[in-house]
Amino acid sequence: MEEINNIEVTPCTESDYLKPFRVHYNQNGTKKSWDFMRTHDSVSVLIFNTSSHCFVLVKQFRPAVFMSEWERAKTQPPQLAEKTEEGEPEAAAAAAPAPEPQEGQSASEGESSSQWPPASAGVTYELCAGLVDKPDLSLEEIARQEVLEECGYDVPASKLKRITSYRSGVGVTGAKQTMFYAEVSDDNCVSAGGGPLNRCDPTRGPRNALVTACEMFRAKAAAAAQAI
Repeated sequence: MEEINNIEVTPCTESDYLKPFRVHYNQNGTKKSWDFMRTHDSVSVLIFNTSSHCFVLVKQFRPAVFMSEWERAKTQPPQLAEKTEEGEPEAAAAAAPAPEPQEGQSASEGESSSQWPPASAGVTYELCAGLVDKPDLSLEEIARQEVLEECGYDVPASKLKRITSYRSGVGVTGAKQTMFYAEVSDDNCVSAGGGPLNRCDPTRGPRNALVTACEMFRAKAAAAAQAI
């Protein structure tokens, strides 16, 4: 279990990863505007271990997911009051919304630790993935590095099969993610993975849980290869 404490929400005045903009434009004669974020494109890799016949996923704590869960909990409708023995309604203690900390205020100042969601609320299981932030490297090479850093498998870039590219966060970022498929074996494992800051944990998922998706991706790759 992750231990998350000393939470502090501060203004984001500058970032290497997100840059907010507002675009103004005319669409079919109507003047419009839209707020968006400029960010990096990314790669993801669906990894299948042929030795253990299972998929390799990445388990990690995502601060954005954690804070989103906290925001969602604040907006939950109040629970129905329960009547006491005297017949008077008694509101459930959990129904009271948590006070929102001010910018720059830590959890200890704005809200008790018991009012934050558990750390597990921010833990996700994901495909191995990373940002396209190295202009001198191909997408395949960036994906190869992510597989090595996060999951510990040393796989040649030539073994990565490009599946497709798609847009993620179309309402906010419009960034492009390119997905690859890679087959590895225990012989390819050269480290425990976890990333440069040990921020994630490679874990193996059951074959049946994702086999349909894998078969779809492999069928698409085979069809694309025949079309060339």
